[in-house]
Amino acid sequence: MAFHEQSERPRASESFDVLIVGAGHAGCEAAAAAARMGLRTALFTLNLDLIAQMSCNPAIGGVAKGHLVREVDALGGIMGEVADSCGIQFRLLNTSRGPAVWSPRAQCDKALYRTKMREKLESIPNLFIKQAEVIDLVIEEQLPPTFEGRHPERSEGSLYSVDSSDQAQGQPRITGVLLRDGRTIAATSVIVTTGTFLNGLIHCGEQQYTAGRSGEPASVLLGESLKKLGLRETRLKTGTPPRLDGRTIDWSRFEEQPGDTDPTPFSFRSAPSDGEPTWTPPLRQISCHIATTTPETLQLIRDNVHRSPMYTGQIEGIGPRYCPSIEDKIVRFPDKLSHQFFLEPEGLNTHEVYINGMSTSLPQEVQSAMVRSIPGLENAEMLRPGYAIEYDAIDPTELDRTLRVKKFTGLYLAGQINGTSGYEEAACQGLIAGINAALFAKQATGNRQQAIELLPTPSSLLPASFTLDRTEAYTGILIDDLISKGTDEPYRMFTSRAEFRLHLRIDNADTRLTPHGRALGLIDDTAWAAFEAKQLRFTALTQLLETTRLADTDLLSLATNSGAPGPDSGTRISTSTQQPAPLKGDLFAQFLKRPETTIEQLLPILLSRLHTNSTFAPWITALEATNFTTTGTIPAWVRNELKTVETGIKFAGYLAQQQRSMQRLRADEARSIPDWFNYRACSGLSREMVEKLDRIRPMTLGQASRISGVTPAAVSLVQTFLEIQARGRTA
Repeated sequence: MAFHEQSERPRASESFDVLIVGAGHAGCEAAAAAARMGLRTALFTLNLDLIAQMSCNPAIGGVAKGHLVREVDALGGIMGEVADSCGIQFRLLNTSRGPAVWSPRAQCDKALYRTKMREKLESIPNLFIKQAEVIDLVIEEQLPPTFEGRHPERSEGSLYSVDSSDQAQGQPRITGVLLRDGRTIAATSVIVTTGTFLNGLIHCGEQQYTAGRSGEPASVLLGESLKKLGLRETRLKTGTPPRLDGRTIDWSRFEEQPGDTDPTPFSFRSAPSDGEPTWTPPLRQISCHIATTTPETLQLIRDNVHRSPMYTGQIEGIGPRYCPSIEDKIVRFPDKLSHQFFLEPEGLNTHEVYINGMSTSLPQEVQSAMVRSIPGLENAEMLRPGYAIEYDAIDPTELDRTLRVKKFTGLYLAGQINGTSGYEEAACQGLIAGINAALFAKQATGNRQQAIELLPTPSSLLPASFTLDRTEAYTGILIDDLISKGTDEPYRMFTSRAEFRLHLRIDNADTRLTPHGRALGLIDDTAWAAFEAKQLRFTALTQLLETTRLADTDLLSLATNSGAPGPDSGTRISTSTQQPAPLKGDLFAQFLKRPETTIEQLLPILLSRLHTNSTFAPWITALEATNFTTTGTIPAWVRNELKTVETGIKFAGYLAQQQRSMQRLRADEARSIPDWFNYRACSGLSREMVEKLDRIRPMTLGQASRISGVTPAAVSLVQTFLEIQARGRTA
């Protein structure tokens, strides 16, 4: 066996509470969380200069991905702050649609992102960053004494304690790692976040070679060692497009795509500077450009698709369905005459340009011809070719909700090793794994006093574990999808995966999650004070709108500004919108519920009322600085807070309906399935269902219902036999 067991392990060179393998986006979040929770934490990487490397797209966020970044930030993570500090174009996507799908996205300075992330990590006490190659895990067969508590799935809320049944007696425990130089590093808990490095294999046409990323070595030894864990594995594939020299591009031939003039940052902690009404990005802002393929481009690909490793059988791994290579698009959509792509600069101090939408593994000379078939790129020089990369991943059904490997104690996985794609999906997993690895380490070391002192409320006990369910966050949806269904392709987050997406918006991520981050010690006093002030403004404005009635002067102002009839008009029909006009005595909230009414329209007549309440002083100051009464300009951060109130009022009925559905889902989640339950004793279950349920071992009836192929009738059977087997155990 490749693992170094307790009896043969040499004395450890160093010892840490939490140890993270890999310094990508998952590893950085995991390390920051564990260290800020007071644990002695080590982050091991193959190259200190490539921490948080943006190996593919030089951007953070996007549709649904922006939700994940907001949630990471609301819990106290660091991705949003770093992205805000080095963003060179900010856009709020989908604003023409409903607030449920608004998503922030930022084009980043790729090199600066690495620098800023490293600076952030190095500023955190208790965190030690090490350059070394981890090649093996150290395990022992005996568990330390377990600790008392409640079963995680039987508790109320997301913070919970762990029952001793979770830590099966005799279950092997990870106690450290072995480095390539022979040193052994001891750790109470270990998080593996290796990205595409595990047995990574790069393909570019007929050429193939081992690598974790282009120019970096693969983690072959660690990859082979992890195979000895006996976990189910899968082989996945992802890819990247060619990069061009921006000086050789005729930019005048492409449609310009500028960013927002008053951008929305990712982080709730990115506030306007003193004396400024709006938040201003610290870096110069740039434009991206939009282009499309030509018939010549498509013909080149068709003529050479037989040389693509995807179609020669050279690649065995399964690629992302929702981010296919350009050759895959041509094959799968033969009737489509053109495909759009984006030219995205990779930074302010480089000429390198990323071609978003042109991921490919075709031979390099074909890629060059393909690029030059685009008008405006006839003379473009290719700095780096695109390539595909295959890598090993673990079947995520091997994990529980805390991202712990169910067969081992003290071992957590996060990021692409769990079958996901994207920086944002990795970051949210890293944060959850880091929190849970830290909580486990605190429990295992018996360091309860330190845990209590870290809490804002000293009388509270730090929980043993932390999870988010599908009703609380996209992060909870992502993890639940992975551990319940697994994945046979790189998993990507979409808003359509959420049952309650009107509830899970970007603007209320702090309302949903910041109290959890505060309880865990990840939200400092300054951020907490700002959060509480924002909540007070939300509550105060909601109350104002729901209790204040329109007066004659309000109706006159509305008629003047919108063309609606004044207070003396005998009709309730607006001449401009053909909608019933408001009447004197109508509640502001009642008027705001109308689809055609917006909070921006009501703000001018609300101003005098806002002035009388000091809670709204930050809004008043910002509006006066932009001369709102004359220009009508509302700072983005003020508008976003106002929109949160508007959404709550306008969609109150839908939100109430979702709350009822969420309560039913939580009821299913409260019905736990104990470890001793025997699925094979359930007569009426098909063999396929028994095998799936026995392999995944869902912890609740709700999770069981979401396993692919498990029918509602099967869940009802399980519920019935739960009662039967429970009676048998007590008889």
